[in-house]
Amino acid sequence: MSLLDVRDLAVEFRTRDGVAQAVNGVSYSVEAGETLAVLGESGSGKSVTAQAVMGILDMPPGRITGGEIVFQGRDLLTLPEEERRKIRGSKMAMIFQDALSSLNPVLTVGYQLAEMFRVHQGLRRKEARARAVELMERVRIPAARQRVGDFPHQFSGGMRQRIMIAMALALEPDLIIADEPTTALDVTVQAQVMELLADLQREYNMGLILITHDLGVVADVADKIAVMYAGRIVETAPVGNLYRTPAHPYTKGLLDSIPRLDQKGQQLSVIRGMPPSLLQIPPGCAYNPRCPMARTVCRTDEPPLYEVVDERRSACHFWKEMFDAS
Repeated sequence: MSLLDVRDLAVEFRTRDGVAQAVNGVSYSVEAGETLAVLGESGSGKSVTAQAVMGILDMPPGRITGGEIVFQGRDLLTLPEEERRKIRGSKMAMIFQDALSSLNPVLTVGYQLAEMFRVHQGLRRKEARARAVELMERVRIPAARQRVGDFPHQFSGGMRQRIMIAMALALEPDLIIADEPTTALDVTVQAQVMELLADLQREYNMGLILITHDLGVVADVADKIAVMYAGRIVETAPVGNLYRTPAHPYTKGLLDSIPRLDQKGQQLSVIRGMPPSLLQIPPGCAYNPRCPMARTVCRTDEPPLYEVVDERRSACHFWKEMFDAS
């Protein structure tokens, strides 16, 4: 049994302009100790799916219209809110992309870390503060004992992200969802944060869902990848197989747009056009207006997730042609 199974999840938002289909039939699974990277452009449904899993989706305007979220054998969507609240933090936790806005600016980081232990474990203030210092040391914040009384603005972006990781780890959850954890960090700090996450995951044998739009970030840390476009998963594959032979034109477009050292001086490849409005998703394959392989069937018939090879799937009518060409 998987640690987490998301099955045919659907989420919509009711707006003045109509109903936006933010997530449309998304399915994926995560095992203990495994890292799943969820890739896609902004607006593809990555974060909305994660919020639905965590139970922090704003409802209204959001609404889960179908599917199951099975965590450790229980469908979270059928649980009372009080039960879900107990699971959040203790069994699953989330690292948000903007650490500065996620931390309370008027409370010290030590107070915010200690609060997890006071609320969930009933520790006294002194004991909780000591645990907060231990957490800060575990995520490699220098001089943690001296800095436990500092405020969020007194830390660098990379250190704030480490504090967010410490908060997620406080109660040793079985699953962590990291939503763009390296956004706005420079390349060196990105590598440090990702290395830290990988080390802690191995130590605790946690499942990790890494949400990002940066294929370079996940190349060395992910076990498998799910690529999302316009609210749907269009390809899933083990990380090495996906990088070698993408089975969907959108995945290939993302990979081709990465700068490469062996193509110095050449013009970067781009995906033409813009992602569709979730209020007006095109018929057939949602990617067809931007796809160089699009044909008549792509504009009329929505492709299912075809079984491909090597434990992978692709929502492309012509995935075989892509394999033959690679």
